[in-house]
Amino acid sequence: MTRPTGHGPGSAGVAAVCVLMASVLWGTTGTAATFAPGVGPLAIGAAAMGVGGLLQALRAAPLIVREAAGLRAHRGVVVTGALSVGAYPLAFYSSMHLAGVAAGTVVSIGSAPLASALVERVGDGRRLTRRWSAGAALGLTGTVLLCLAQTAGAEAGPTGHSTPSTVLGVALGLVAGSTYALYSWAAHRLISRGIPSGAAMGTVFGLGGLLLLPVLTATGAPLLASWTNAAVGAYMALIPMFLGYLLFGWGLTHVPASTATTLSLLEPAVAAVLAVLVVGERLPPLGWAGTALVVGCLAVLTTPSRRPAPKLRATATPTTEPEQAYPT
Repeated sequence: MTRPTGHGPGSAGVAAVCVLMASVLWGTTGTAATFAPGVGPLAIGAAAMGVGGLLQALRAAPLIVREAAGLRAHRGVVVTGALSVGAYPLAFYSSMHLAGVAAGTVVSIGSAPLASALVERVGDGRRLTRRWSAGAALGLTGTVLLCLAQTAGAEAGPTGHSTPSTVLGVALGLVAGSTYALYSWAAHRLISRGIPSGAAMGTVFGLGGLLLLPVLTATGAPLLASWTNAAVGAYMALIPMFLGYLLFGWGLTHVPASTATTLSLLEPAVAAVLAVLVVGERLPPLGWAGTALVVGCLAVLTTPSRRPAPKLRATATPTTEPEQAYPT
């Protein structure tokens, strides 16, 4: 039987705050990675998501054992999520390495809402409201402006990236956004089918972490070359990945995956600001305008609605869910 997931104003508000807090933590990853320049993006990604995912699995081990039957019943969703978790950090950190912290994060996270909406439309029959569409349009416009600003200045400054490098980084960012959307959908799908958040996230991220271990073994030697490199790896695994995804999992308990991925558009704004203040990347006025639009997107999505929530249809049964809309 499917256990209902709360979507009241209070629970949805707390869930949104959890996702936003996770987004702030994730926004620090690109800047943190620059403190270990001798460590490649594959090693950074495998260490961060791999170790963080395994820690989530260990924390949730009793729940995973208890929910084993339900997880096996949804093995296709679990495998989809795990494969996406394994692919995401490799594409994401490579994107930041090639295109720059700001542009790589912007494209990776900014493309996720569109990919997520497509996944949920096909997989869940979920329709979009005007409010969600308006918020997503603001956020996506902001990410495009940020990307254009970074590409226009690709050859400028000591941290500049060549145009071919930026283009390849953008392409990998689109891969990262798609896999981010897929594992967010998979986790939410499991939660909405009655699997507790801890068990769902622990299973998906634990299996994804196992997939990343061979990559970490092959590329991770530089992480042990200095205390600084080791500290960067430990920070990435424990704070943005472990703590950040705990918060994200709590958020997914009460909001759809595509709403969560849209709220996480705060991440590229945080990353862009840190890239300017800490890394020394240049962000022209066009980029700051994009950041402002991302903040506007968050305001649209998180402002409580005054309209009452629609009543559930009496014909719905535990095994047949009605077509759902995003929060209005």
